[in-house]
Amino acid sequence: MAEAFKFDLVSPERLLFSQDVDQVVIPGTEGEMTVLANHAPTMTNIRPGVIAISHGGREDRYVVFGGFADVLPEGCTLLAESAVHVNELNREDLARRIQEAREDVQDAEDHETRTRAEEFLDQLTTLEGAILPA
Repeated sequence: MAEAFKFDLVSPERLLFSQDVDQVVIPGTEGEMTVLANHAPTMTNIRPGVIAISHGGREDRYVVFGGFADVLPEGCTLLAESAVHVNELNREDLARRIQEAREDVQDAEDHETRTRAEEFLDQLTTLEGAILPA
């Protein structure tokens, strides 16, 4: 059994999860990252995706829409721009976010802004395909 460590998932609205866990899989901007106890200190930006939290033989999954994670040997804190348990995510909310991202792409005034907006839109549409049935 893996050594446990403290994991906190915080959104601007509330503390969503705060427990000792065995591992957490985080959707970092450079790829998925598995965090275990005694992990090297790291900070990473979070892309829209699913966080998988393993604890006590079960798994909880939350959808996050950006943020950053602070990983230390004794724990991990993820500050999400927005987060919701995967069972509470609804298709209308995700569709609204995708539409807003499309508008951001269209409204971009320079190449750098357009590129960031296109990346975010791609991440949202990938997330939609991964978690919502057709």
